[in-house]
Amino acid sequence: MSESGGRVLAIDPGEVRVGLSISDSLRMTAQGLETFVRGRGSFLDHLETLIHDYAVDCIVLGYPLNMDGSAGESALKSESLRDLLVERFRLPVHLWDERLSSVEARKAFPPGSRKDWDQIAAALILQGYLDSIAGGSDEY
Repeated sequence: MSESGGRVLAIDPGEVRVGLSISDSLRMTAQGLETFVRGRGSFLDHLETLIHDYAVDCIVLGYPLNMDGSAGESALKSESLRDLLVERFRLPVHLWDERLSSVEARKAFPPGSRKDWDQIAAALILQGYLDSIAGGSDEY
């Protein structure tokens, strides 16, 4: 991996809500950030603030593959968002398989409770990525 020193920002893109998570400075743990709700300001400007405030030097973007591993419409949207993020922020953006991250986030709470699943899903995506780079591998 070429990245070092800065924090990693994870994004779990959604149509309405975007889950966000940030790593610690040692890139060992993920911590959820406030979920961004589309339509409440500029998403890219919000990311720019986070990148600056947290000294981010790498982004992990949820990549919603189909259960068979193929890329569907949602995965293609993530690919387009990746390209936009690379162009805007000039940072490496890694697509990370997020299959079942939302399901796992919902399982963390009793049925019927409404927590910030988007934030938790982003933290799960980021923790998976952090664990993989600690082990010396990179899925994508």
